[in-house]
Amino acid sequence: QVQLVESGGGLVQPGGSLTLSCAASGFTLNGYAIGWFRQAPGKEREGVACISPSDRQRYYVDSVKGRFAISRDKAKNTVYLQMNALKPEDTAVYYCAASRLAVVTAAPNEYPYWGQGTQVTVSS
Repeated sequence: QVQLVESGGGLVQPGGSLTLSCAASGFTLNGYAIGWFRQAPGKEREGVACISPSDRQRYYVDSVKGRFAISRDKAKNTVYLQMNALKPEDTAVYYCAASRLAVVTAAPNEYPYWGQGTQVTVSS
């Protein structure tokens, strides 16, 4: 059974950092495009960062460029989202998702496999 599990969320002060992890069970993440998405209350799900199956392409939404970084550890079958200089507007439930597409895309409907999400709250 294909399963994605996010971890690493929590409460952090503005300017702080968090690292989210997306671990896979039942399949290997190698060969999949992986996306990190977030959804805040009352807002649509937004693609935050995505990485291609080859790791050669990365996408970041403008609001996180220079602050967030997506990476993959093939040996651990895990994808990470390093989040620095966090702002209150980064508060949301963060999801990871997997797709067999060969290129990166931030469109949620291109990702058939999703984790359950992890809450990130940025507040003083």
